[in-house]
Amino acid sequence: MVRGALALVLLASFGAQAALAPGDHTIALRHGGLERSYIVHVPAQAKTPTAVIVAFHGGGGNARGQQEYSRLDALADREGLLVVYPNGTGRMKDRLLVWNAGACCGVAAERNTDDVGFVAALLDDLAARIAIDPKRVFATGMSNGAMMAHRVAAELPDRIAAIAPVAGAMVFAGTPKAAVPVLHIHSVDDPRALYAGGLGPPFPMTSNRVMHPPVSETLARWSAADGCTGEPKAAGSRKGSGPAAGHTATLLVYSGCSVPLEHWKLTGAGHVWPGGRRDHLQRILGPGTDVIDANEEMWKFFSRISH
Repeated sequence: MVRGALALVLLASFGAQAALAPGDHTIALRHGGLERSYIVHVPAQAKTPTAVIVAFHGGGGNARGQQEYSRLDALADREGLLVVYPNGTGRMKDRLLVWNAGACCGVAAERNTDDVGFVAALLDDLAARIAIDPKRVFATGMSNGAMMAHRVAAELPDRIAAIAPVAGAMVFAGTPKAAVPVLHIHSVDDPRALYAGGLGPPFPMTSNRVMHPPVSETLARWSAADGCTGEPKAAGSRKGSGPAAGHTATLLVYSGCSVPLEHWKLTGAGHVWPGGRRDHLQRILGPGTDVIDANEEMWKFFSRISH
């Protein structure tokens, strides 16, 4: 929190020149000897200090793709918050990028890229440019990006107020340093990040495969970190309609926890962002769904958190 407070002091010193205007900004940041970057979407009427959602792209993606696929900008514009889309690293500058989430993925894990340190540096850099609320910095992500959200929460619990990973379990081998509120979103019919665990299919155009832990194992690790004492119980359910007919979603809530731990368990959907762009790589990822809207559910969850 000291670094975040210092950044706010610096912002006050810099004055209006340090404030980011409404719109999208691509910002370069050097960290760990690498040229990194992130996109920040600033709404027309940002609340001050503003909440922040850091949204990590999936493996083989990039920041712009996550921005277009997730549709989080619409939430940001409505609620007056910032959404940050960081870029991972890879063999190419701006395509086929990945995150070092632990046992996954690609060259980021092979090179042990310091992505956790990059996220901490990004938050410091952002706070020096615009007034953010350090108690309302949240993280989400898709697939390898969801794995990264889990790792960031485990290693930086003093910087991340809550997470809502989508379609990616925790592949970080360490123990979470502190309790963190978690809303995990995942389909049992995910064809790539296997819900029950196991060796996933090869990444497109490669022979690379990833061993996925069961979602139940990830939730058990967070249950222990969050001090939960009871088994999860169903607290709500949804049924899909139209193109999502036959899809279901059940909200499971853990009890006796020091902080909230919840799980939207979907059926019928593929390896997708619920409520995201429906035509996104369906032959590879499986069917999209709007049985829930991931953005709406995570914001309801985040809005309950005070950190």
